[in-house]
Amino acid sequence: MSKTAATAPLAADPSRWKALVFIALAQLMVVLDATIVNIALPSAQTDLGISDGNRQWVITAYALAFGGLLLFGGRIADKWGRKNAFVVGLIGFALASALGGAANGEAMMLGARALQGAFGALLAPAALSLLAVMFTDAKERAKAFGIYGAIAGGGGAVGLILGGFLTEYLNWRWTFFVNIPFAIVAAVGAWMVIREPAGGRNRAPLDIPGVILSTTGLVALVYGFTRAESAGWSDALTVTMFVASVVLLAAFVLVESKVKSPLLPLRVLLERNRGGVYLSLGLAVIAMFGLFLFLTYYLQVVKGFSPVKTGFAFLPMIAGMITGSTQIGARLMTRVAPRLLMGPGFLLAAVGMLLLTQLEVGSSYPALILPAQLLLGLGMGTAFMPAMSLATHGVNPADAGVASAMVNTSQQVGGAIGTALLNTIAASATTAYLTDHAAEAAAGGPAGQLIQAQAMVEGYASAIWWAVGILAASSAIALTLINTGRPNVGGPVASGAGEGADAELKVPVIAH
Repeated sequence: MSKTAATAPLAADPSRWKALVFIALAQLMVVLDATIVNIALPSAQTDLGISDGNRQWVITAYALAFGGLLLFGGRIADKWGRKNAFVVGLIGFALASALGGAANGEAMMLGARALQGAFGALLAPAALSLLAVMFTDAKERAKAFGIYGAIAGGGGAVGLILGGFLTEYLNWRWTFFVNIPFAIVAAVGAWMVIREPAGGRNRAPLDIPGVILSTTGLVALVYGFTRAESAGWSDALTVTMFVASVVLLAAFVLVESKVKSPLLPLRVLLERNRGGVYLSLGLAVIAMFGLFLFLTYYLQVVKGFSPVKTGFAFLPMIAGMITGSTQIGARLMTRVAPRLLMGPGFLLAAVGMLLLTQLEVGSSYPALILPAQLLLGLGMGTAFMPAMSLATHGVNPADAGVASAMVNTSQQVGGAIGTALLNTIAASATTAYLTDHAAEAAAGGPAGQLIQAQAMVEGYASAIWWAVGILAASSAIALTLINTGRPNVGGPVASGAGEGADAELKVPVIAH
């Protein structure tokens, strides 16, 4: 290969920084939408007459469509063009949000949430893969992924703040309508400034069996964990969903190993470093999603914070994530191996989580919760940034969309598992505490209320111990599996548009 041919793929897109603004805006919209509706749900439930049994579907419909369709959305972005998928995803998300904001009943609301999830599954992998192919310089890529990682990590907390403000001072419908200006600005800006990178499309025919098996398998898995939270782990349908997901996903892996043009080439998943990223990131998200839930309830129910005050109480975590991602991760990413950022990052987050195991009814926010959130944010921000970059590093451009989709899939599945698993652990510990203190609880009055509050906090602390262990496991996996050296030269994806496994080897992108 000539020198010119070797360096051609490194030509930087002149509009890449403008594009980053619109990509970041779209990512913020998708991530905050996962939590913004949580705070508005009680008001929406009352207005629309949604039963207690069905209210979880407002959250679940979004999670199922998003988690189930991500791999399909990633491959569509590879085939159709990332810019096209990104813009169509934004427009569809805006229309679905308008439908949700205008909902006049349960069916319309649930349909809108499912549509939001479906268009989010097209939009999210297109956004990440655009970054992967547009930023080719190592230092610039570090900065770009630092910004993206901060948004991916902190967007959920931003959603809590925005959701609290809109619900308390305007109306729950604005938690949907707020997406429309985000989407319009991002879509118009992206259409004007983003150029589709040359030679990056996957022209292979679509793997229909792979689409069906992956979508149904992921939907069964996400729904199994979601149902376990409300119906219990031994519920017949819960068990059926888990068995079905194992069978469907095993069949998916078998099909992908046999077909000529797989939906998810196993080389994307089985490459040691990317596999380490997907696994460690998924586990870390399990811990984080559970914590969002517990801290929200603790601050509102036990401490009596308003929705807005609760949202602002998460600011230290956001500040920590932004600092960890843009100031620590981005500055060190070109100097040290990714595992030396991810391993210690997850471990620092575990230390922050460890502080929260000391939660009591009378715990001080400034003395305990604030420093714990800062450590969590710093650790997760530092780890998220190289994880987002490494997830697409060295992958064939024709597979960039589906590799990006795997990052989002690990986060979505991790979120569903975290909410169900940790909530079940907390509920069991709370029940056990109430059983041990049945006499005091039955007494009623202030003493009985205190026992109820102490039981809730006991449950949260028990679940948070599990979250500490999960984050420690994330750190160990990152340090053990991820073995690339310091990023040096080359782009985040390999050159050429070849579709074979050896296409990943055309440009040496990592210096060992």
